[in-house]
Order: sequence, then structure tokens, then C-alpha cells
Amino acid sequence: MFIFDKAPFPSCHASTIVEVDAGKFLAAWFGGKAEGAKDVQIWLGKFDGKAWSEPEVVGTEPGQPCWNPVLFKTAKGTLWLWYKAGPKPENWTGYARTSPDGGKTWSKPEMMPAGFYGPVRAKPIQLADGTILAPTSLESYRCWSPYVDRSTDDGKTWTRSNAFGVSDKPFGQIQPTLAEAKGGKVVALVRSRDPMLICRAESSDGGKTFTAAERTEVPNPSSGIDAVRTKSGGLYMLYNPLPLVRTPLRLGKSTDDGKTWEKVKDIETETGEFSYPAIIEAVDGTLHMTYTWKRTHIKHETFHPDGK
Repeated sequence: MFIFDKAPFPSCHASTIVEVDAGKFLAAWFGGKAEGAKDVQIWLGKFDGKAWSEPEVVGTEPGQPCWNPVLFKTAKGTLWLWYKAGPKPENWTGYARTSPDGGKTWSKPEMMPAGFYGPVRAKPIQLADGTILAPTSLESYRCWSPYVDRSTDDGKTWTRSNAFGVSDKPFGQIQPTLAEAKGGKVVALVRSRDPMLICRAESSDGGKTFTAAERTEVPNPSSGIDAVRTKSGGLYMLYNPLPLVRTPLRLGKSTDDGKTWEKVKDIETETGEFSYPAIIEAVDGTLHMTYTWKRTHIKHETFHPDGK
């Protein structure tokens, strides 16, 4: 279903979704005249189990565009909203808000230290010891580099891993998505513009350091991806499987911690842009997915791995 039918903006992109109570969700995205336009703000919708609410503004920066919101609820119950604001990714600033009541009210936006954004596009994961790992990246004039930021105090402060681009193409990867792997490892799957393949890195020390990313055989048109490890152990990823276009949008599954992928189903197959997905597992085991639909809407779809 579409999260909204009509909205006070013609263009939208880069959604995120979180379950705040059983069967109840929040989604956020940026919307305005066009990506990078000065009127672009962060918008939020609420799903009560039956329908989505009218979008409301939860992030704005006068005279500057906003970018890439990320919602995440920690094990302690803190609901975070991270987003960016500024002329473009090379010089944007990170902002953070928290909510004590599932998104009904929010703290005032606080700027993050220069170069820190929380998760830059895909959601964090939280390890059994409480450590939060936020997949992030930096973009400059010619250099893209992926990192992971670690927090051991429920998101208040962060330390950064090494950069883990592809060894012979180290400056072409951004926007990791994370999943726990066998043996206590953490896997990072990374969007890439050179090579035009999804790339994969590993951490054996809880996200402090990562190996250099290696190529998978999955094409990537330099577009956002997201993955989730389910409670039953399945690893699923939403991605565009062709090298040059952001269609179709595919749900895939891996049985070897992200090294290879098999098609589960194509969520969208027609002509147009279907991109920048978010995927989470709800408490009932259903996968909830949001994504950009032709830059005019944000769409919400569900899939149950057991066919329920």
C-alpha cells in the first residue's frame, strides 16, 4: 500500500521504518520539490495496524535540504530519528532526535559532531551486549568510504571503525547495511559505484574493525540496499539486481551470510524507479518493507517467510 495518496510535496525518497509497538509502525522519508531542493524536509507517517496517518514534518532546516532519515528503537526502548541537512552529502550535518512515547513527541533536534551522522541511510543493528552498530559512510569530491560507528551508551556517543572499501577500488562504496553472521561475526553489505556490484566485508570484533570489502556476484546500479537477519536465522536483502537501472526491486535470501543470493520474489517489476528500500522483521515474524516508488510515493509492503 502507499503510505500516502496525496502529499504537500511532489517528490520523495529514502524511507525508513520501525516497529514501535506490536503491529504499529513509523515510517519517515525526505520530501519536497526535488532531491536537494531547499524546501526538502523530513516527513513521518504512523501506522496503527490498519491505516497510515497523514504525513507530518519531523525534520527541517530553513534554506537547506534534509536527507536520509533513519528510525531505530534500541533494546532500552529509546526511539531514535537521525537525519542529515545541508547543501549536499559532501558537506551535510547530522541531526538526532529521540522520542520517549513511540513518536508522539520528540526532543529538539541536536547536531552531531562534524563527520558523524549516526546511521547514514540503513538502520543500525544491536548486539547481545547492547552495542549499537550504525552503518555509515563519508562522501567527498571524488572519494566514497564506508564505515561503522559503534555506541555502547544507547546512542549517545560513537566511535568509528576503519574504512572498508574494496582493496583495489577503495573509494567507490557507501551506505552499508549490517547483519549478524555465524560465529559472532558482523557482515556489512555495501552499495558500490565502482565496481557496479554489491560488496561485502566482515568484522570479527563486534564492529570495531572490518576486512576490506570483496565483490559479490550481485549487480548494483549504485543504489541503496537493506538487509535483515530474522529471528529464525534467515538473511534477506532488498536491492536492485540490474547494473544500470533501479528496477526491478528484488527480495533475495542468502544461506551463506551474504556471499551469494537467491531470488525470493520481485517486489516491483514495471518501468520506473523503485529504490532505497528499508526492511525490518516485526515481532510476528513478518518482513515489513518501505521504498521509493517512482519518486512520487513511499510504498509499504509485507512478506512472511513462512507464507503466512
